[in-house]
Amino acid sequence: MSSPRDELTVYADRSCPLCRAEVEHYAAQDEAGVLRFVDVSAPGTPAAPDLASEQAMARFHVRRADGALVSGAEAFVAVWAVLPRWRWAARVARLPGMMAVLEGGYRAFLPIRPTVSRLFTRVQAWRTRAGPKGGDRA
Repeated sequence: MSSPRDELTVYADRSCPLCRAEVEHYAAQDEAGVLRFVDVSAPGTPAAPDLASEQAMARFHVRRADGALVSGAEAFVAVWAVLPRWRWAARVARLPGMMAVLEGGYRAFLPIRPTVSRLFTRVQAWRTRAGPKGGDRA
């Protein structure tokens, strides 16, 4: 059972196939039920009073249980910290200098996210056509 100190609200762009897959992965890992997901791409869905829709669509955001709104690498680390199979990544991220490296990587990724998302969609479609491992090969 989760405690209120662990609960997080995750603001995610579910219109992005890559983002949707990541959020679904986190949801599947959330055995304690500590993550609450808000789809910021849904029409008419306000993200939060202090988070404009444009901001929410542009970067990954998480509201911690203490009310603090964090984004980017810090938001990912907040999610990782509450998921048992991801806690190791949160510990690594908290090593000196790692948060700056992760945030730099995240900022470099943001401009290419649409391209990566399109490639991800193509790979997923190819995998669906290929069928189970090994496909139809004889």
